[in-house]
Amino acid sequence: MRRIGRRDIVAAILIALLAGAVVTSPPLQTLQGLSLDILTALRGKFVGDQRDPATSPVVVVAIDGETYDTPPFKGSPTQTWTREIGRVLGSIDDGGARAIGFDVIFPSSIEQSEIPFGDASLGTRLKGFDRDYLIALRKLSDSGKLVLGEILSNDHQERPDRAQQLVVRNNIRALNVHTDTDDVIRRMPLSFSIDGKPVPAMAVELAARALAVKPEIAPSGATELSGYAIPSAVPNTLALNFRGLGRDIPTFSFADLRACVEKGDRDFFRRAFGGKVVLLGTALNFDDRKLTSMRLSGGYDGTPGPRCAQPAPASTVQKARSDIAGVFVHANAVRNLIERDAVTELGFPLRSILTIVFAAIVACAACVLAPGAALIAWFGLTAVYAAVAVGAFVHALALPLTEPALASLAALAMMIGYRFVLADRDERFLRKSFAFYLAPEVIETMVASGKMPALGGEMRNVTMFFSDLSGFSSIAETMTPGELVTLMNEYLSAMTDIIESHGGYVDKYIGDSIVAMFGAPADDPAHARHAVHAALKCHAKLAELNAASAAFAGRGLSHRIGLNSGEAVVGNIGSRRRFNYTVMSDTVNVASRLEGANKYYGTSIMASETTVAQTGNTFTWRELDAIKVIGRGEAIKVFEPLAEKGTESAGQAKIAAAYAEGLACWRAREFAKAADAFGRTAEMDPASALFDKRATALATNPPGSDWTPVNILEGK
Repeated sequence: MRRIGRRDIVAAILIALLAGAVVTSPPLQTLQGLSLDILTALRGKFVGDQRDPATSPVVVVAIDGETYDTPPFKGSPTQTWTREIGRVLGSIDDGGARAIGFDVIFPSSIEQSEIPFGDASLGTRLKGFDRDYLIALRKLSDSGKLVLGEILSNDHQERPDRAQQLVVRNNIRALNVHTDTDDVIRRMPLSFSIDGKPVPAMAVELAARALAVKPEIAPSGATELSGYAIPSAVPNTLALNFRGLGRDIPTFSFADLRACVEKGDRDFFRRAFGGKVVLLGTALNFDDRKLTSMRLSGGYDGTPGPRCAQPAPASTVQKARSDIAGVFVHANAVRNLIERDAVTELGFPLRSILTIVFAAIVACAACVLAPGAALIAWFGLTAVYAAVAVGAFVHALALPLTEPALASLAALAMMIGYRFVLADRDERFLRKSFAFYLAPEVIETMVASGKMPALGGEMRNVTMFFSDLSGFSSIAETMTPGELVTLMNEYLSAMTDIIESHGGYVDKYIGDSIVAMFGAPADDPAHARHAVHAALKCHAKLAELNAASAAFAGRGLSHRIGLNSGEAVVGNIGSRRRFNYTVMSDTVNVASRLEGANKYYGTSIMASETTVAQTGNTFTWRELDAIKVIGRGEAIKVFEPLAEKGTESAGQAKIAAAYAEGLACWRAREFAKAADAFGRTAEMDPASALFDKRATALATNPPGSDWTPVNILEGK
């Protein structure tokens, strides 16, 4: 065990502060949500929940697949279901339900249909069809039990039709949910500002009516419901506690309840709905599915409740899914409110302090122990902390989990690096010290001068080379780690050999991507020409690997390459203690964007006009378009290299000629002619097919006078 000094303690504290600050920073806010997901999964696996669904204060009436397959609903538009919905609602009301909420919206009525039917419209012939339904809504609304749903939106607000709004008056509440940046629902809004006044959300309204109280705002700013201060780490939200993973919510098929009404079994409705909050919503496999904090553990669309009149469908075995029907999100929120069981999250200050303290403990362990022992200590400490966090989560307290684990792992790595640098600083030979992240030419200069490399750079005219394998992530998912490593090593070796043989310098590998530059560190006046040569050779080499290499067999890999030439800062760039020989400038960014732009045009290699200008008359080019890319205000013309001058095939020449004709017509606003020119080669050329579609559209709907022939690319 190594003795630690004051400098080591200071380093451990600084490393812990840095790691904690990074993982709790706003860009990594999704880690907080991930903690909830993991805690929900761990609690469900190791603790579980034994609550009887029959004790749930909330039940769901599901318009499910059984409903759609059962007469009279089978084959009938949902607008024709209203009378039956009204009958079922009346029986639920007679059964003693405390409150009924709609997670379905009927924005139109069949009575509004203007489809001709004989000598009148269908709506006219069905006038009064919704009468019984509206009467049922009015009765429930007058008794204070009914709440219809709506979707608030600046773009497209969705509300019940006008007749329903009139009969329920103001008994309409928002169904909007709170979605995190990763599109996962972990919290629900408590209220919405409408006409400058806070209006409770659907779940809060139903819980308030069930408890016969009104939501209040406490002096602390928290929303209170019957004396329960709703915890809100994120202002005006409720953190959902999926304690039963959805299985604690009884669910009744609407088809069975409708048959129960026909049967006249009032006692069933009293047993099933007496004293309950009832939510009516869809529970289908394809509609209104939501990702929640149960996405890792798997959630359930409730537990099937007792049957009344119809036998249960043959396939009633439920399976856990990463998503659940939206109505169960609202049902869970109502249950959390009534049972005072919402998740309490730590605020940002406490979460940061806990993360930093845990990272500091691990950093100190890494300072004392050998790297292997320190890693084992990290595993042990993280496991103990996770057990404590799960225990707290059983009591609805969510301690941060991913932030301390990742911050401590980062602190462990940084502390091991700190020790490694200090211990070996005077013993490592310069060449070995920098061989893996400095260019060979830079190392030779450094060794010859006997000086350590220093920060700094110079302006050079270079050509940047960006390449990336197309769709490689999905292909990699089908491969074993061994297969993936073999393929990547062979691919990167082959591409790197070509790049370096043409005078290029590989700056870095980013997964399957290659970032290289031509013209530095070694001076090369013909860097643009060499970069294009390398790109064409790389493209041909990949085709050869696909055909002949066992590792590539059946993969059909393709890649995209972006080339751009211009001024850039090249040199030793980084921190004072660690830096790389690399390149920085807008030239680099444009090359990266051109690599991604290949996806839009279906091409493999794309170069900027500056690269084309610096290659002289060496290659045959096809001008593709004028584009604007993210991060750059002015348009640039982009080109595709076809082959070395005079070696292009007849097919390439034919496509290039037709494309040039179409592009000229396109820029002259002669869209019909452009579409005709592009259409001649659209079947064999993706770029022509793209312009054919664009030109055809503009020929039908010509643009305004301010139109310019510049394609603005939104993505990277």
